[in-house]
Amino acid sequence: MLSFFKSARKSLTRVAALTAAMALAACQPVPVGGAGPKIDTSAPVPVALLVPSGSGSAGDDVLARSLENAAKLAIADLGNVKIDLRVYSTQGKPAGAQAAAIKAVDEGAKIILGPVFAQNANAAGVAVAARGVNVLSFSNNTDIAGGNVFVLGPTFQNTANRLASFAAKQGKRKIMVVNDRTPAGEIGRLAIERGVGNAGASVVARVGYEFSQNGIVQAAPEIAAQVRSSGADAVFMTADTAGALPLLTQMLRDNRVDPSVAQFIGLTRWDIPAATLALPGVQGGWFAMPDPALYQQYQSRYQAAFGEAPHPISGLAYDGIAAIGALVKRGNAGALTTQALTQGSGFVGVNGIFRLRGDGTNERGLAVAQIRNNQVVIIDAAPRSFGGAGF
Repeated sequence: MLSFFKSARKSLTRVAALTAAMALAACQPVPVGGAGPKIDTSAPVPVALLVPSGSGSAGDDVLARSLENAAKLAIADLGNVKIDLRVYSTQGKPAGAQAAAIKAVDEGAKIILGPVFAQNANAAGVAVAARGVNVLSFSNNTDIAGGNVFVLGPTFQNTANRLASFAAKQGKRKIMVVNDRTPAGEIGRLAIERGVGNAGASVVARVGYEFSQNGIVQAAPEIAAQVRSSGADAVFMTADTAGALPLLTQMLRDNRVDPSVAQFIGLTRWDIPAATLALPGVQGGWFAMPDPALYQQYQSRYQAAFGEAPHPISGLAYDGIAAIGALVKRGNAGALTTQALTQGSGFVGVNGIFRLRGDGTNERGLAVAQIRNNQVVIIDAAPRSFGGAGF
């Protein structure tokens, strides 16, 4: 188990780094009422894509290429809607993102897609806020959301709301929260607590643990004792596969926590990497994920078009273009204003339905999955429209 803990961390270093960006503090972009320049929908709409190439990291270059490819794939699917995609490098740094955003708007961009990392997205948003240009960032850090900056990445709060609501409907209403004592772990804990409250259920116990192998080993008996003394019928964890999850779930089982009585629920994806699915500790666990059928279609099309697998977050670039295209198609000169972007009916992308909220966060339609016999089984399908299951 300890060796898996180490190998899992290495295999998801880059994805974990993106999630860890949630812990970054940021200065809010200046709020801009009704932000968004007027556009000519009869001509190609200039859209800037800010990518992390040029940072010196091979991983950033791979990510940049995948985001650009995904955007191009989405543009090809728009039919008569014409997008003039302009790609700008941020060098993976806030100063680079700031300069790229200013240059993009100077050159006529009507909206900005990206950047990925929270500090970079915040810098880009601040740089162009006074010019009324919206930024659809690929970050999942809600701290930077608001004003002219939206986050397209899956947020802890959206996932927590979906899972807590599903759990309550299954009679799991006494929730214990278990989190690692890291900035991201604390953000996750708060999201779970809000989600449980929103679902009308109760948090009956909380235990945090030091983010280390020894910390997990030492905390496991306390967690198990509190599960029993509190009468918790679910254990909602912030742990991810790149960190504590493999060891934590096994240690809880070793300390006689029965997942058939106290349901294991995960705030993060438990199916990446696929090797996680074979671990005894995660069997029976619930987690949320985008509509798998839609995402598999995207993976297949991307592979066929570009000869390689897409980066895990590249679908956000597709989603951003899909939203822009759907709005531009209506022929409204105000298609890229804040009011238009936050329409209640939302949009459909490769990750399923989603909509942007007035506070800069997002709401995504997620499926609830369970690990059974080393496989992912969907136990509650992702909704196909807002107002359906999970909303």
